[in-house]
Amino acid sequence: MLEISEDVLVADLERRLVAAYAHLSPGDIADAVLAAREYFEYSTIRDFVPLLVERRVRTQLARTAQRVSAGSPAASRRQS
Repeated sequence: MLEISEDVLVADLERRLVAAYAHLSPGDIADAVLAAREYFEYSTIRDFVPLLVERRVRTQLARTAQRVSAGSPAASRRQS
């Protein structure tokens, strides 16, 4: 059976997130991925870490995107 390393899976995840959240800085996305991965650093079962990192980062980036759009001038005009 072909086994792909966690590092490769997380690097692929980061590339996909950069593409999906193009309006955010790639550096911010990389920082979020690193922080999420560190959160699971001591997990004993590593098979699910990339999935858990993805869920954690997507939740964080979605919140960031909401805050950014809520603070935009267009959003302010919509609320008025």
